[in-house]
Amino acid sequence: MELDVVAPYGRPVRERLWRITFLDAGITLAVAGITAVSTVLPAVDSPGGLASLQVLLPWGLALLVVAVVPLLWLSAFPIPVAVVTVLATTAYYPLGYPDSFVILAGAVALFTLVARGFRLTGWLLGFSQYLVVHVAETLYFGAPRTVYALGMLAWVLVVFISGEVVRKHRAYLDMARKHSAEAERTREEETRRRISEERLKFAREVHDVIAHNISLINVQAGSALYLIDTQPERAAEALAAIKQASRETLQELRAILGVLRAVDETAPRSPAPGLDRLDELVAGVRSSGVDVHVDVAGRPRPLSAAVDSAAYRIVQESLTNVVRHAQADTVTVSVRYTPDGVSLRVSDDGQGAAADWAAGHGIAGMRDRAAALGGELRAGPDPEGGFTVEAWLPG
Repeated sequence: MELDVVAPYGRPVRERLWRITFLDAGITLAVAGITAVSTVLPAVDSPGGLASLQVLLPWGLALLVVAVVPLLWLSAFPIPVAVVTVLATTAYYPLGYPDSFVILAGAVALFTLVARGFRLTGWLLGFSQYLVVHVAETLYFGAPRTVYALGMLAWVLVVFISGEVVRKHRAYLDMARKHSAEAERTREEETRRRISEERLKFAREVHDVIAHNISLINVQAGSALYLIDTQPERAAEALAAIKQASRETLQELRAILGVLRAVDETAPRSPAPGLDRLDELVAGVRSSGVDVHVDVAGRPRPLSAAVDSAAYRIVQESLTNVVRHAQADTVTVSVRYTPDGVSLRVSDDGQGAAADWAAGHGIAGMRDRAAALGGELRAGPDPEGGFTVEAWLPG
């Protein structure tokens, strides 16, 4: 079975060998042209002419090819290409071949290494090449060429510093892109969160409207069926209550759906119900056969729209639970106004709840309403029997 060596960049080496970028090809052609011109022109002007280039054959020419051609794969294999190119250019000069700008191939490879983030490898290769070349020249000439060595050192530093600048710039652009992507992701998450909150809000509104009024309609329908033969006048009252509850249900559903449809409007067409409609709410429950007592303490005052609506919905959901589950004869609704908010208490004398009872969607929705306004809500069975919901809303 034949295996491909997988490179650290994720693609097989064999596949990447055939992927030569236009940039690498252009760089290679440019370096090759400069190397050829810088090697041939001095030879033409020399006394021996082109014949002096024979000294390049065969190993000098081979070193030039080995130094330049690997640049075709500089993007795919930056470290191997830099090692091969630097070794070839380092070996070329001490062997006494005609002077050439082939050193440019090593400079390009080292610049790419540093710019791509392989800083330690690049700096080590570069300074190793510099030391080898100038130690060899010192041994050849018998003394260091100080001015020439300092000039070459300056060019080496220019190559490395330029690579560092490019690396820093790329890192800055990468960070800017990441920040932009993170900001976009945060905006999308915020949008999804707001949409989820709006959906939850409308789900609570629909639940409160449907659960309360449908519960009343169910109780009244049962009473009408039971009394229609023996007490038709009371059955007629139950049917009238059903008509009233169904009309209110339709009105509130239309108001909620109107908000969903009116995407270009800044506010709903009708105000949300508040504690000023408490008497209507209680009257509907009384018509189902449950005796409701209302106790208002403190000085009633206008509340904010959010607090007023939440207070109404909490009382409404509490009464709905009484009608549906409590089998109670009497329920007491207490509303107490304080300077910093309003307290609510709905308690009944029904069958209460089992010891292992768990809050349903209705109670969870009431808690969410209270918590969203900075208030709190408690609900549970009473030790003496019955069930109590207590809430405090600031405002």
